[in-house]
Amino acid sequence: MSEATGLRERKKAATRLALHEAALRLALEQGPERVTVEAIADAANVSRRTFSNYFSSKEEALFHGDTVRLRRMLELLRERPADEPPWTALSRAALRQAGEMFEDPTVSWLTRRRQLHGHPGLLAHQVAAYGAIERELAGELAHRLTGPDPALRSRILAAAFLATLRVAVQYWFEQPDGPLVDTLRATLALAAPAAAAEGRTSTHR
Repeated sequence: MSEATGLRERKKAATRLALHEAALRLALEQGPERVTVEAIADAANVSRRTFSNYFSSKEEALFHGDTVRLRRMLELLRERPADEPPWTALSRAALRQAGEMFEDPTVSWLTRRRQLHGHPGLLAHQVAAYGAIERELAGELAHRLTGPDPALRSRILAAAFLATLRVAVQYWFEQPDGPLVDTLRATLALAAPAAAAEGRTSTHR
């Protein structure tokens, strides 16, 4: 990647983050249903057209943090050993990603997202954020499965795993008595026998 290309990508990332932060801030101040795309663009000091270059809706801007988190988890999954049982690989990737997230002191979206938890109308968009990566995750898992119908089984496994992540995060939002990583580890361990026919090994490192 050239220096000019790298600079452009950093500027794009900064603009996307600014829009995401503005969306979260306005949603907390006004309520998600009252926030408009125009208000988000104004708060981020960009045009309505610029907003549309990055996000298709205000909900997509709000859930950008979730999308970044899920994509990082997918990267970490690809780094896991190819012969590792699928559920184990998924769990370890998710736990590492969660650990990285809390090591970054600049991450504020999670605190703000917790404050928005349970707000009417947002659950469907959270499900959509997870669903957007489900097929990509299933494609990665298909390479790790043996036996019949790997394409179908990988989609079932991906859906079950993402649902488990969603439940873990929602539960932690409601009962944040300890680190998210601990809640995530416990939830993944409980879900493993029902969600995966293989890879039932412990999620602990």
